[in-house]
Amino acid sequence: MTNPSLLILPGDGIGPEVMAEVRKIIAWFGAKRGLNFDLSEDLVGGCAYDRHGTPLHDDTMAKAQEVDAVLLGAVGGPAYDKLDFSVKPERGLLRLRKEMDLYANLRPAQCFDALADFSSLKKDVVAGLDIMIVRELTSGVYFGEPRGIFKEGNERVGINTQRYTESEIARVARSAFELARKRGNKVCSMEKANVMESGILWRDVVQEVHDAEYADVELSHMYADAGAMQLTRWPKQFDVIVTDNLFGDLLSDLAAMLTGSLGMLPSASLGAPMENGRPKALYEPVHGSAPDIAGTGKANPCACILSFAMALRYSFDQGDEAARLEAAVNQVLASGVRTADLMQKDGGTPATTTQMGDAVIAALEASL
Repeated sequence: MTNPSLLILPGDGIGPEVMAEVRKIIAWFGAKRGLNFDLSEDLVGGCAYDRHGTPLHDDTMAKAQEVDAVLLGAVGGPAYDKLDFSVKPERGLLRLRKEMDLYANLRPAQCFDALADFSSLKKDVVAGLDIMIVRELTSGVYFGEPRGIFKEGNERVGINTQRYTESEIARVARSAFELARKRGNKVCSMEKANVMESGILWRDVVQEVHDAEYADVELSHMYADAGAMQLTRWPKQFDVIVTDNLFGDLLSDLAAMLTGSLGMLPSASLGAPMENGRPKALYEPVHGSAPDIAGTGKANPCACILSFAMALRYSFDQGDEAARLEAAVNQVLASGVRTADLMQKDGGTPATTTQMGDAVIAALEASL
């Protein structure tokens, strides 16, 4: 039996630092739990541009199509701000998502008990929060045509096109409903059907998929702006939220800050099943490359570690081991160990990136 394959793309900024801690944890699972992976590593983002003149080399893209899952760190940085749009580091990530057809982006917003005071909202509003936003990732306004900046008369006009097909909406809706069945069995679909034709189609198709295939799941609809308001008013009313590419981008970042720190939040981008039955998948922390703290040991590796936990759950059918890793992170936080982003005036035990990774491994050891 061959080992599952995992392509590691550390990327830019703090990406290599947080990924180094994940590599230690992957090695621990191999040594202590018999979960071995065929690992390969390559470049994406600014580092790929520096080496190849492109944010994602064709050979790397081909590797990503062949492996069971991709684990990515972060891309970008101010050194690349003046590059042409077509070769900016973020284009490498967008190409991965588009060509792997990773249409369902899973963004959990979970508030760990030890961090309930870190949110800008009251503790009782966020304590115990556990919601999932399912964002359509490969269509909508970020990919629609026509797009660009054009000259009309004496002025420039910027154009982006919001475009969705029935099948694109239906498949991400199915992902949300399937996920809800394993959670609280409740889905809220968010769009702007009051002012956008694409929103009308979105609402109609989600309702049709529900009625035909998922009538057992509770479904509600909400305008995306009202959804943003409700997320800050009482987020625990939601279980799974499904929405389009643009609104999902905005709402998932909003939900992320309910938990207190972007440094804690993972994500998964899933596509259609491959021949082995596993979905094509890319896992990455929600945070950016944070070039201002790169190399300082201040980066929080937990989001990248938890992204690997999502890979264990969704790509490798290791739900129990994913729970073991998540519990280890929770235990470390409960003990007061804190990277710089989690330090508060009332203290805690300061930890570098490496020390946080070591603490998680120690908690994993204690779980045996």
